Amino acid sequence: MLFNRYKNLHLIQQLDPVIAHCQIYSIMIGYDFSWEMTRALEVALMRTYCVPSISKLLDKTGEFYQHSQKRYDDTGIIIGEIGKWGYDSDRGKEAMQRMNAIHGRFKINNADFLYVLSTFIYDPIRWNASFGWRLMCEQEKLAAFYFWREVGKRMHIQNIPETYAEFERYNRDYEQANFRYSDTNRRVGEATRNLFLSWFPGWMSFALKPLVYALLDDVMLDAFGFEHPSPFLRSLLANILKIRARLLRYFPPRNQPYYFIDHAIRSYPDGYKIANVGPAENSKI
Repeated sequence: MLFNRYKNLHLIQQLDPVIAHCQIYSIMIGYDFSWEMTRALEVALMRTYCVPSISKLLDKTGEFYQHSQKRYDDTGIIIGEIGKWGYDSDRGKEAMQRMNAIHGRFKINNADFLYVLSTFIYDPIRWNASFGWRLMCEQEKLAAFYFWREVGKRMHIQNIPETYAEFERYNRDYEQANFRYSDTNRRVGEATRNLFLSWFPGWMSFALKPLVYALLDDVMLDAFGFEHPSPFLRSLLANILKIRARLLRYFPPRNQPYYFIDHAIRSYPDGYKIANVGPAENSKI
């Protein structure tokens, strides 16, 4: 059983992350780290809202307040389609085209685009280092870099760093230079927090709100203007996630994929068409 638990790791370690990054990334998000990658990407997206130039645009559209669940689902669908099928598959290309059409309606700074792209690489890797049931191997880390680098090229993002280390340095330097409080950060952050809380019974909100804050680091909390959770609560949540990770080591490997698009999606109970994902063409900009 334990050998089989690591069968995907053994396969990945035999692959070249430059050539096989789509295959490796698909295994990561659909099999070995499905739940972890989703949670990490949720935090990654919240990190981007700590940048006033990004939150200002999101605040202006009104999408976060009027259709917060749909915006979350639309993002998950685009990532899920590209991650599961690959960016050069028919469905992957359609998802890329839809994403570019949505982004094309806005004037987005290239530096901001680069930063958002970088969070999709490094935030899941950092989450894994703290709470993964096993550590990602070097091939998986590099595969994430090469995968999102190719996605970035197809998004027409300019000046994407050539190496994993260089892009990670950009990620750190950008945050240091651009993370600061703004009212739009707070409004977008509160809307996202409220979305997470809406997934649970209303009576649980009072207890769960501090747990959301405990998932965010101090720099993020300051950029949102959120209260800091107690050190005890931070430690408690971290320990729960670490215990979960240890227990998962003894579970059998996942034999059926569990991509975001493989389960029921709240905004699309009857299914979706990629062409209809995202805000309506006549929505406020």
